[in-house]
This record gives sequence, structure tokens and C-alpha cells, in this order.
Amino acid sequence: MRDDGAMSEARPGMLLVATPALVDPNFIDSVVLLLDADDDGALGVVLNRPSGVPVGEVLESWGDVVADPEVLFHGGPVGTDGALAVALLRDPDDVPVGFRAVDGAVDGRLGLVDLDTPVELIEGSLDGLRIFAGYAGWGAAQLDGEIEEGSWYVVPVEPSDPFRIDTADLWRDVLRRQPGELAWHSTRPFDPELN
Repeated sequence: MRDDGAMSEARPGMLLVATPALVDPNFIDSVVLLLDADDDGALGVVLNRPSGVPVGEVLESWGDVVADPEVLFHGGPVGTDGALAVALLRDPDDVPVGFRAVDGAVDGRLGLVDLDTPVELIEGSLDGLRIFAGYAGWGAAQLDGEIEEGSWYVVPVEPSDPFRIDTADLWRDVLRRQPGELAWHSTRPFDPELN
């Protein structure tokens, strides 16, 4: 745990919340759900970058299954020609074909869905589904270095975070619910020069 209340260890199922020090345009004011993290690197998806592209235009059979808004989200700058589907199970004891839980996330209910799975095999078993074009990726020790230099806050995920209808205030809302001084950061203006 850092002085500001953020955790310092990035693990699957945690959120990375961009700090004001992060100036990479791909990640300014972003909230990233970590899907995998180990000694070889880390992978996640940006939760608050909706596109204007309806899922049904790209993955026709999935258009009616995704959470509102029914658009693709920009998951990150890597592999933008591919897609990842993040889902939340209704019942952790009823795991459909094609679902793989993210270790340590939301009691095993949060995970990935294989988009090659026939939609009818998962319909009715999910509380939420969102599809991301691309992902955020870090090489071995790269993410740890970015956390150490103060580019990311590492905080717990709540089940609704990846599936919010309006993601515009996700960054602020995630920080606001954190303990101690970390919550104070939620009140900073998006453009500090306007302060």
C-alpha cells in the first residue's frame, strides 16, 4: 500500500487508474482492467473509451448480447484488429462454454468469453458483456516501473465497473470510492490549468 492509499502490486482483476503524471495520449484519464499479469508482462483493457462503432456491424451475432451502449470499446493501442470480450457471470457455479475467469476478480464471476463460442451457449448466463478492440500491454517489469514512477494507481474493481452505460465519469467515480488521500484526486480538474 502506498502513502496515498493505492496498492502497489498489479494483479489480474485489479484496476489501473491513470494519474495526472501519465501523459501518453492512449491512457490519459483512463481506467484499465488488468486481465493478466505475471513475470512476463501484463495485459488489460481500457474501460472508458467507447467508440462510435456498433458491435453488430463488426460481430453481428454479438450485437444483441453486449451491455449498453452496444458499441465496441477501444481496449488499448495493441492488437487493434482483434477483439476481447469481458463478461460477468450471473452465477459463478454456472460457467458456460467459452468463459474463462480472470484470477482473483469478483469471486470468479469476471472473465473473458471466447468470441468463437456460439452466442446461444452463453445467452442467459451473463450479467454483462463488453467487447474491446485492442488491448493495453506491458513487457516484463514495465508496468511495475510505471506504477513505481507514479503513472498508475492500483485499486480494486467492482463488478459494475467494466459494464457502465456512461463511462465519462468512471475515472472520477473509481477514485472517489477509494480510502484516504486517494479519494481527493477525484476532485482535480481534467485540465489543471483551468484551476
